[in-house]
Amino acid sequence: MPTTTIESRPGTPASETNAPQPERFGEIALRPQTLRAIHHLNWTSPTPIQRQVIPVMLEGRDVVGQAQTGSGKTGAYAIPIAERIDPADLNVQALILTPTRELALQVTDDVKSIGRGRGLKTVAVYGGASINNQIAELRRRPQIVVATPGRLLDHVGRGTVRLQHVTKIVLDEADRMLDMGFLPDVSRILGLLAAERQTALFSATMPPEIRGIAQRQMKDPVSIRIDAPAPTVDTVEQFYVEVAEEDKLSALRKLIAGDGIDTALIFRRTQHKADRLATALARAHVNVGVLHGGMRQGARLRALRDFETGKTPYLVATNVAARGLDLPAISHVINYDMPEDVETYIHRVGRTARAGRAGTAITLVSQHDLEMFDRLRKSLGGRFRRHGLNVYAR
Repeated sequence: MPTTTIESRPGTPASETNAPQPERFGEIALRPQTLRAIHHLNWTSPTPIQRQVIPVMLEGRDVVGQAQTGSGKTGAYAIPIAERIDPADLNVQALILTPTRELALQVTDDVKSIGRGRGLKTVAVYGGASINNQIAELRRRPQIVVATPGRLLDHVGRGTVRLQHVTKIVLDEADRMLDMGFLPDVSRILGLLAAERQTALFSATMPPEIRGIAQRQMKDPVSIRIDAPAPTVDTVEQFYVEVAEEDKLSALRKLIAGDGIDTALIFRRTQHKADRLATALARAHVNVGVLHGGMRQGARLRALRDFETGKTPYLVATNVAARGLDLPAISHVINYDMPEDVETYIHRVGRTARAGRAGTAITLVSQHDLEMFDRLRKSLGGRFRRHGLNVYAR
């Protein structure tokens, strides 16, 4: 698989890459309808990933994009897809695969907004929701389908989605799909598509399995890497609290009560532990919600909506919330459980300090967490400061 590689860091001058670097959307050859849609979304200028991906995808090239959540990659692929779809063709022409229902819904909102001016129809299909309602939506003959892999294959088996006319396929959060065990389904879906197609793959990391998909399924892709912007390092205040494992709940309650934490995303490693912590906090009269992959779709959407609107200012979540969700108003991230690795820590902490805002991350460190915490400190340098909380003071 020969590739053209473009690597960029935020602020990299255009002269240091080989790709066009438009500073404004108006500098890209886009239809007036698309430019109006972008304006209505209040997108003022392309993000680094958009500046590099959009011109390449408009040329019809395959793309491997490595960028973090929140980098603007949805617009990077949605804009060229909306530009290159034929509104008069009522077959499914573009397919966007996402790992989670929440991401599918967010992507669908953006794609609908961008394509509406050209009369394009977009439908989301995902598990945990009525398949009959989705069948009714699919009968409207959408040109774009946003889907989670399992539910898409269910529709394919029922004959309610036909993929033979798909000419554009996007794999969004590919490494997350790998983590969630969707890679066999993704490979099966790719095998159902025509060989002559444009394929775009986006992933925060590039493990060997994801590189294997690129090698097998893509033709001369342009590889674009946008290094994670510094917010997780430069604009997030990072604290730690040393505490015995059995005293973490008490420490968390004291943080919430006395540290001016108006809103916080609180991470646990398993669904059961997330439920248990949310229950304990609710019993202590903390207004808290919970979010994890074991919940039904309606419950997940309610939890997200209540958190976004401030109805429940604290949300206990597993790592499913560390990726694929755009929650820009979070002031604090609290690692109740130590993350599995440095990358997971970065993704968790990246939920705060979005779009240049300041943010705070607090990690509770017990006797069982010292090895991982030492790895974090070595990797991130001297950025951790001891928090002033006295866990054991009355």
